[in-house]
Amino acid sequence: MDTSVQRPAPPPPAAAPRNPRRWRRLLLKTGIGFIALSLLPVALFRFVPPPVTLTMLFDSRGMTKDWMSLSEIDPDMARAAIAAEDGKFCSHHGFDALAIAKAMRHNASGGKIRGGSTISQQTAKNVFLWQGGGFVRKGLEAWFTVLIEMLWGKRRIMEVYLNVAETGIGTYGANAGAMRYFGHDASRLTRTEAARIAAILPLPKKRGAIAPKGFTRRYGNSIAARIGVVQREGLDACLR
Repeated sequence: MDTSVQRPAPPPPAAAPRNPRRWRRLLLKTGIGFIALSLLPVALFRFVPPPVTLTMLFDSRGMTKDWMSLSEIDPDMARAAIAAEDGKFCSHHGFDALAIAKAMRHNASGGKIRGGSTISQQTAKNVFLWQGGGFVRKGLEAWFTVLIEMLWGKRRIMEVYLNVAETGIGTYGANAGAMRYFGHDASRLTRTEAARIAAILPLPKKRGAIAPKGFTRRYGNSIAARIGVVQREGLDACLR
């Protein structure tokens, strides 16, 4: 007969206590690293033209681009961009709250999705990020928009925008677009030519600036008329 006393099994080892300081340090280091990594290209592109963007790299049609400084581009091209894309470009700090709210109300009602992005937001997306939606990309877009507004200023933002925006299939920038559609560079665009390039910016793969028809033609004519308004009312004053 076994009279030995069975001892109870030892309790499992206690879980290691959490170290909140360790997690805080990790989060702090991650945040500092992200800020440093994002500041570096923004500071660099303040002075150096972005050599390529993700949109260009993943364009199956290749890419044609030809950088031209803002001082060389015909002023009506920037005015056309303001007239078409962002009438408050010179007065906002990167975001147009009214345009965003209006776009949200429109999209909530159904129908064709409409954006409320400023030229600053579009530049941040085009240079540093990828096309498409999603909260992560929109959040990063907002962050880079703040940075370029702080470090670049309006003239540089417009200069980069007019050189990286897609202006046709495999074509990037106003200068390459002018060469493609009109056979001359962007330094001597007519008001109509500048307006037609601006008219195709939202859908550069589907719209053409040569003999446009239907909506594209009407939209281009409307932009051409508003170029004069932009000039008279000083809506491009920050670029002068």
